Amino acid sequence: MKILQHDNIGSHYRAAIYQLMDKEIGCDFCFGDKWGDIKKLDYSTLKGDVTELQNVKIPFGYFQKGMIRMLHKYYDVYILCGDPRCLSTWLFLLLRKVFYPRKKVYLWAHGMLGKESMIKQLAIRLFYSLATGGFIYNERSRSIMINRGIDANKLHTIYNSLDYDNQLPIRGSLKPSCLYQKHFDNNNKNIVFIGRLTKVKRFDLLLTAVALLKKRGVHVNVTFIGDGVERNNMERRVKDLGIDKQVWFYGACYDERTNAELIYNADVCVSPGNIGLTAMHALMFGCPAITNDAFDYQMPEFEAIQEGESGTFFKAGDSESLADAICKWLTIHMDDRDAVRVACFHEIDKKWNPHVQIGIIKGVLGL
Repeated sequence: MKILQHDNIGSHYRAAIYQLMDKEIGCDFCFGDKWGDIKKLDYSTLKGDVTELQNVKIPFGYFQKGMIRMLHKYYDVYILCGDPRCLSTWLFLLLRKVFYPRKKVYLWAHGMLGKESMIKQLAIRLFYSLATGGFIYNERSRSIMINRGIDANKLHTIYNSLDYDNQLPIRGSLKPSCLYQKHFDNNNKNIVFIGRLTKVKRFDLLLTAVALLKKRGVHVNVTFIGDGVERNNMERRVKDLGIDKQVWFYGACYDERTNAELIYNADVCVSPGNIGLTAMHALMFGCPAITNDAFDYQMPEFEAIQEGESGTFFKAGDSESLADAICKWLTIHMDDRDAVRVACFHEIDKKWNPHVQIGIIKGVLGL
């Protein structure tokens, strides 16, 4: 069985699952050339052939030059990026249905979130009717798609992952340290965020919540691991709120052992907007996560947060609710910090890692 794995870009964060697919099912790869400021993986780490396509913007979406040529090649199975905004994927699916019905095509995607209009729902249903099946990032999206009329037997939850095999030995070596006490020169509880500092993450809610907690007599520290376009605005906001001594802009860090120590020794991770891969990073190193409850607008990784075990949720857009959630978590769960770490580890080990993902792919393909 010859397999082609396709995506709109070969994201660096997906290197681990691509490398495992390369090793265990021997597939080739086909990636778009660029996608915003997302860092690409090093293609030389893959033994399979890699083809790069040009992503061309068009009204309401994009087209990948050269994608249709891949349909005429000798592949038996195609695992495609399931983005319905990609016109070349629609054309690929239609041509495959007519000229190559024996070839199997799976769409790897977010699926439905619940906020889609009736027209978009119909489009997604048609999209999946043209495919053999789909790999969906979380159970909620899969359930929504089934409820909207898509065959349950065609949909398989595949979760998401980071560089699990390299992170695991680092995790095993971690021990509590006083790094936050030394930096802040206090014994406050510590909040952490890791990722890009962008507007969609709604850091204004977190900074306001920290100021509200200060007024209540609850003092917490916040550390931002990452950089981005919002950093200058956030620094100004911190000074305006009078919480500059409680906030540490650590900056971007690409040393995973340093990131692990910062995450492991924090008490909770907070991502006020959508949480995405920040949840994977936090839970991997034993840090529970707090994010908003607007699941129709969330990224699929929010599902790794098990209420009261590996984190909690607050009312979307409400800084008072976020302050309450932080305060409640730090009050109730601090006596069982080690148990919370274990719960976080268990969630990643059980579902959100590349070994689970490759097992699902092999099971669906009958390998």
